[in-house]
Amino acid sequence: MKLWGGRFTKETDQLVNAFNASISFDRRFYRQDIRGSIAHVTMLAKQNILTEEEKEQIISGLESILSDLDSGALSIDESCEDIHSFVEATLIERIGAPGKKLHTGRSRNDQVALDMKLYVKDEISELSDLVKKLLETILTIMKDNVETYMPGFTHMQKAQPVTLAHHLGAYFEMFSRDRSRLRDIARRMNTCPLGAGALAGTTYPLDREYTAQLLDFDGPVLNSMDAVSDRDYLIELLDAMAIIMMHLSRFSEEVIIWNSNEYQFVELDDAYSTGSSIMPQKKNPDIAELVRGKTGRVYGALMSMLTVMKGIPLAYNKDMQEDKELTFDAIDNTKGCVSLFTGMLAAMRFQKDRMRESAAKGFTNATDAADYLVNHGVPFRDAHSIVGQLVLFCIQRDIALEDMTLEEFQAISPVFQKDIYEAIDLKTCVEKRLTIGGPGKAAMEQVITVYEQSLNQ
Repeated sequence: MKLWGGRFTKETDQLVNAFNASISFDRRFYRQDIRGSIAHVTMLAKQNILTEEEKEQIISGLESILSDLDSGALSIDESCEDIHSFVEATLIERIGAPGKKLHTGRSRNDQVALDMKLYVKDEISELSDLVKKLLETILTIMKDNVETYMPGFTHMQKAQPVTLAHHLGAYFEMFSRDRSRLRDIARRMNTCPLGAGALAGTTYPLDREYTAQLLDFDGPVLNSMDAVSDRDYLIELLDAMAIIMMHLSRFSEEVIIWNSNEYQFVELDDAYSTGSSIMPQKKNPDIAELVRGKTGRVYGALMSMLTVMKGIPLAYNKDMQEDKELTFDAIDNTKGCVSLFTGMLAAMRFQKDRMRESAAKGFTNATDAADYLVNHGVPFRDAHSIVGQLVLFCIQRDIALEDMTLEEFQAISPVFQKDIYEAIDLKTCVEKRLTIGGPGKAAMEQVITVYEQSLNQ
């Protein structure tokens, strides 16, 4: 059944039908479509546009369709143009003439805009919950590793000693911002387009505020043209998901590096690894690599959506139908990646001794050696040069700073005394960094408390 056709004198070409139809992908929001229709007829009856009897018949018919679709007793007819025409045709088939009044006072333009908003609101809630679970997993690991020392890096070179808790705290911050962005989008998009009609409203005395209330919106969209042509909230969501994926990709890259034979900082659980068809020794970080790869796919959806919308005049244009497949695919992939990454992270084993050894042998305490000299009256620029000579000395002998004898230290600078060894000990280097945001245990425990509180918000 088509919802149009009265002014046409011949059938649409079958290729055009297939090209134009959206039932293959918009079928996924049948629940939102039926929910919106129930709210719409409830409002129509309140406004005496429908009788109470007609309202009850239509709602009963819609609820039976929803129940049968959920149970599998009813299958969606792929020959219909879209989910809206399928639901309406099925309703008319079940209840007869009253079903033909379902569409009173609305257009497919405001109907599809509503369905998409309802669907996206639901998906944002689910995605936000998944990000929260990831944050909880990160926080659990942080609590257990405030004294797990490891090298911190800049330019992929060992820089200063930190802790695993401190390192993962950076990702907690990233994903916290992601969760905040999702909340912002949900708040900003929470206006109802239903009642906007095709673009200019309707002559029926609709109560748009009441419809918005029934559907848990803050109120109606205040401009009917914007109501049917706005896809900003989808672009914002795609942008937020692209950032989530970027953060996941960065984390995945580190997992891949840490899992390598050269680092051996982590061991992946067998459930989140695969092997090689030819090399029996291999244990590949495929989940992390796939997450890294799928990031580009979500980026592509964002750029595609921006490109679709950039040249569209007001109001609705069929180009906008492209929003669904792009958004659905990006949501599915982002949710899947967050969920799988969380599972992989929770099952991952951290090789703490190997991390500490790597920090000790990477001159990560060189800055602390310079600070030692500064605290003994040496200007920082001179201290920097002296420690540079120490590092060169150690490189030439393949030893660490703490392996040098006191005589060797004093041969380069007589300022060094026996307490240099305590000053450059990893524990000392980390623990004396007590300013908020630093890796010291006291500072980290403060931050962890704040993070715990944030998860309850």
